[in-house]
Amino acid sequence: MAEGQNFSLRIITPERVFYEGQVQMVEFNTTEGEIGVLARHIPMTVIVKPGILTITEEEGEKIAALHAGFAEILPDSITILAEIIEWPEEIDEHRAEAALERAQERIQSKHEETDLARAETALQRAMARIQVLR
Repeated sequence: MAEGQNFSLRIITPERVFYEGQVQMVEFNTTEGEIGVLARHIPMTVIVKPGILTITEEEGEKIAALHAGFAEILPDSITILAEIIEWPEEIDEHRAEAALERAQERIQSKHEETDLARAETALQRAMARIQVLR
């Protein structure tokens, strides 16, 4: 990308500032589908859906498991308020695989008392964690 095509990305969780820096592109899932954001994007606010966040910097790409939140997109910056976001090295693979199995079992059980939306969200979060590790 040409010089001057970078923009500011700030990712905040309730516990910490997860990321702050200049980026060339950011990709993540929203409730409306996957989105890729470059500098000078039209302003919008979106709801984040569980999935992989890809940050493209001049030095290369970084990925993280982004679970839920909101994003404010402006022409020169993005701010993501995330409930949970994790770098690959912060993810316990065995725990993620166990969560995936539990979510799949809940969905397949078809019990009336199963909160299907919650089980599907848990499945998406576990899948995001595992995909980031691989």
